[in-house]
Amino acid sequence: MTKQLYTAKEIAALCGISESKGYKIIAQLNKELADKGYITFRGKISRAYFNERIYGGVPEE
Repeated sequence: MTKQLYTAKEIAALCGISESKGYKIIAQLNKELADKGYITFRGKISRAYFNERIYGGVPEE
């Protein structure tokens, strides 16, 4: 079973950024999802939504 959520640590590794910046990105994307009426988890973001929103996309592993 593949994981459906990314953590800030995983985003930092994927994008080559700091973990704190990963948390800021997650907060921004979770706010977008919450505004659309979706349930969100603090400190985690949907892999599908992150991959959709990230510039250039991130290939699935």
